[in-house]
Amino acid sequence: MKKVYIETYGCQMNVNDTEVVFSILASHGYERTEDISSADVIMANTCSIRDNAEQRIWGRVDYFNTFRKSRSGLVVGILGCMAERLKDALLDTRKVDVVAGPDAYRNLPALLEAVSEGHPQMDVELSREETYGDISPVRIDKNGVSAFISIMRGCNNVCSYCVVPYTRGAERSRDPHTIVREACDCVAAGYKEVTLLGQNVDSYRFEDVDFAKLLAMVADVSPQLRVRFSTSHPKDISDAVIETMASRPNICHQIHLPVQSGNNRILEKMRRRYTREWYLGRVAKIRSVMPDCGISTDAIVGFCSETEEEFRDTLSIFEEVGYDSAFMFNYSERPGTLAARNYPDDVPAEEKTRRLNELIELQNRLSLESNRRDVGKVFEVLVEGPSKRNETDLCGRTGSGKMCVWPDTKHRAGDYVLVRVEDCSSATLLCSLAEK
Repeated sequence: MKKVYIETYGCQMNVNDTEVVFSILASHGYERTEDISSADVIMANTCSIRDNAEQRIWGRVDYFNTFRKSRSGLVVGILGCMAERLKDALLDTRKVDVVAGPDAYRNLPALLEAVSEGHPQMDVELSREETYGDISPVRIDKNGVSAFISIMRGCNNVCSYCVVPYTRGAERSRDPHTIVREACDCVAAGYKEVTLLGQNVDSYRFEDVDFAKLLAMVADVSPQLRVRFSTSHPKDISDAVIETMASRPNICHQIHLPVQSGNNRILEKMRRRYTREWYLGRVAKIRSVMPDCGISTDAIVGFCSETEEEFRDTLSIFEEVGYDSAFMFNYSERPGTLAARNYPDDVPAEEKTRRLNELIELQNRLSLESNRRDVGKVFEVLVEGPSKRNETDLCGRTGSGKMCVWPDTKHRAGDYVLVRVEDCSSATLLCSLAEK
């Protein structure tokens, strides 16, 4: 059997895509390896959301090619969003043998076979139907506790800064019965948690099943199965979804709700299709139904023409919401997007950096304040495994998504335990075991 090594970059969707690729290749006689030096096929599943993500992959392509000296016939491939976006440019380097977009994974065995005849191969055709709903992923999560389930593919929002609609194609939802079947398979395999994935899970719809109904269907698979999801779009998250979360104790009270900016002019320029006031209304609804719900976000600073005053609106919405955590970035112009075609990237790099640092400093304070409010509380935590810093400590997340660490030599990954929060940092709740 030929051995395949894959490095995965970017979002959780890419992790799940890699699991799908391993499954497809395994059915055609390929074996997964984590040892790059023994691989017959080396591939990277890539991200194009920011320029630095792509630059890292160019460096990995050079590294992959160093193994050609020791392995005759080695095949190097690029998968995913960067493959879709750059296409011929990757093959033109003569360092990449296979380029396959996110909807071409079923064709990978044929592409690899054709390469063995000495011809580089490319398939980047996007589909309006492909969901890989019939593929049983080969799980690559090492602790065997949490699994990703992709419920839809593509995106129709076309935010002006975002390359995803061009690299992943139009939105399409997967048959809910295949999603429920995959969740059942996860339970049978011993998994205790699933995360439902989509670029915009709230717009999921297959015939008469919307996301609220799907969420209930998956939660009802087993009361011992924790259910999470990502990512929500503020314009689409419905009262029905929020109320479904509150109605099932095994649906985690955690919502990732990207705000991107706190200023209405910038939001309109980003084509986010909601206002600051609408966003805050959704947060208010979430907290009225689930006061304990963890809320995290994404934000972009230095978007085209953003003024200092408009940046201050982003700072103020962070203060008003009081996020538990956030992913924060400088604006990175992506070729081919509406913003790149229509708006100059006119905020100086040093100004972007200053704004980003200020926002990060604010969020660190908010995260610490949020965690301090949990000191003294008891939470049920799903054990993920040993702490990275100390093997005699275990770690796991609360239902609201906060990471806990505590001394424990009795339990193991997959157990549910009660912990009491004794102290905290901005990133972690420091706990002890609590009595049942």
